[in-house]
Amino acid sequence: MNIKIQKTPILNAILLAEKLIGKKESLPVLSCILIDAQSAPGGKSLVIRATNLEAGIEITIPCDVSEKGTIAVPASIFSQTLRSIGADMITLRTEEGNLIVESKGTKTLIKAIPHEEFPILTAESKGKGIAISREKFLRGLQAVSYAASTSMIRPELGSVYVSLKREGLVCVATDSFRLAEKKIVGVVSEDGNDILIPLKHVGELSHTLERIAEESIQLGVDDAQLSVMGDGVRFISRVVDANFPDYKTIIPKSASTDATLLKADLAEMLRKARVFAGAEQHVGLHIYPEKKIFSATARSAEVGEMSDTLDAALSGEDLDINFHIGYLAECLPSIPSDSVALSFAGPGRPLVIRGVGDASFMYLVMPLNK
Repeated sequence: MNIKIQKTPILNAILLAEKLIGKKESLPVLSCILIDAQSAPGGKSLVIRATNLEAGIEITIPCDVSEKGTIAVPASIFSQTLRSIGADMITLRTEEGNLIVESKGTKTLIKAIPHEEFPILTAESKGKGIAISREKFLRGLQAVSYAASTSMIRPELGSVYVSLKREGLVCVATDSFRLAEKKIVGVVSEDGNDILIPLKHVGELSHTLERIAEESIQLGVDDAQLSVMGDGVRFISRVVDANFPDYKTIIPKSASTDATLLKADLAEMLRKARVFAGAEQHVGLHIYPEKKIFSATARSAEVGEMSDTLDAALSGEDLDINFHIGYLAECLPSIPSDSVALSFAGPGRPLVIRGVGDASFMYLVMPLNK
C-alpha cells in the first residue's frame, strides 16, 4: 500500500472510529482500525473501519492511491502519530507488513496486526433506506436516551425505541421509573420500521451524527441491524429483538394537581436540593393551590436541611409527594421552553412534565414510596 493523503481528514476519521474501538484483550485486532485502499473505487479514496463486534463504522475519505493494500494497526498509536505531525500532507505505505507514516521531517513505523483477523462489517443494505434529517434525528435521541436503563437484563428497557413514520419521528426511552418521549413532525421521507437501539450504541451513534456534515442521512434496518449513512460515513449497530412496553397506557389521562413555573427556578431549586439531600437524593414537593404555595424540602443528617418556595401558577388538590432529584432534573435540558408544566396524578401516581406551549416532549416520573 502506498497513498498520499491530507492529515486533517484522516485524523478526523481515526478520532471518529476510535469511539467504537473494542477493549477486549483476548482480541487485539478489535483495538485496531483497518486502513483499506484495496477496495477503494478508482484509486481516489481510502476506507477506515473500526468495530467492537456489536457496532461498527466505515469512513471513506479522498486520497491519492498509487498502490492498493490493506493493513490493521492499533488505533491509539496511529492517532497519536497523526496528531504529532505538523505538516498537512502525509504518506502511508506498507513495508515488511508494517505501516510507515511519513511527512516532512518525520518517519514512523507502526507494527501491524494481520488484517485477515479483522471482523468483516456487514455489507450495505440493498434497499435505499429512509431519508431523515440528521440534526432532528440526533435531537430526538439526545432528548430521551438518559431515561433508558443502563442494564440489559431487560433489553427493551436498555434501549431507545425509535418509530419512523411518514408523519414524523418518535423516540422513547424508559427504565420503568421514568419515561421520556420526543416527537418530531415531518422529518421522515416514508414509513419505516420501529426499532430498538441499545443504549450504549445510541451514544456512539450520537457522537457520529454530531460529526456528519450532511443535513440528510439514509437510515435502514436490515437483518437485525441498523445502518446510518451520510457524508462518506456508514455506522452499523445491532438492534434489539424485543417488544417495547405499551407505554401509552401508563400516562395519566387527567391530573389532580397542576403547577406551572419557570424552568430556571425549578432547575436552581433542584441544584440546591442536591447539596442538602445527602446520599438518598430525595426531594419533597409540597403543593397547596388555595394557599398559593409551591415549596420543596430536602434534608440530611450530615449537611442540614433546606425549604424553598417558588413562584408558580397552581390549581387542583393539595399534595405532598417525594421524588428522586436526578429523575426530576435530567429531563430539563430536553425542554426548550422557559416554563414547565407539572401535572400530578395524585399521591403515589406519576408526575408528567412538559414544556409550556411544546407538545413535542413528554416526561413521566414515578414518585418515591416515602
